[in-house]
Amino acid sequence: MADPESGARIICLRLLTAAPRTRAQLADALRRRGVPSEAAETVLGRFAEVGLIDDATFAAAWVESRHYGRGLGRRALAAELGRRGIGREDVEAAVDQLSPETERATALALVERRLAATSGQPYPTRVRKLAGMLARKGYSAGVAFSVVREALDRAQPDANPAGADDDEWFGHEFAEEAEQESAEDCPG
Repeated sequence: MADPESGARIICLRLLTAAPRTRAQLADALRRRGVPSEAAETVLGRFAEVGLIDDATFAAAWVESRHYGRGLGRRALAAELGRRGIGREDVEAAVDQLSPETERATALALVERRLAATSGQPYPTRVRKLAGMLARKGYSAGVAFSVVREALDRAQPDANPAGADDDEWFGHEFAEEAEQESAEDCPG
């Protein structure tokens, strides 16, 4: 490459035209294409300076899109942003834009959409399947525990046999984690 900075600019512009990218993603693409690190840093610094690369804005848009579009919870969103090279502060700021109420409402909507698929199954099976689905989407045990119980109680108020406690239906470890999260969420 005669002028590495010029080549790096072209590569970055092509990638940014296709989709928003993080600084780390662009740096990785430049490295794979053999752009010298000094030229890559110069171009990336300039792109960040003029606003073509903004990891904080990328992270905020990612959280908005993936939470509302795919129903992902805080943990999954943070993990995805981390894999894309977003810094910890930007990840935390983006994920913090989701209020606990919003996250809970989204989790409840996900569970309610899946309730029909578990109908006719024993209560413990329904609990495991629904809580597992929320866990895979990055919801904490406390949120999953609360939302699944609420949705099942609404759907079948008498389905949970009298005296069945949380450890029995949700598993000992799951109930302990949920209690711990509740204690952390409600200081007092």
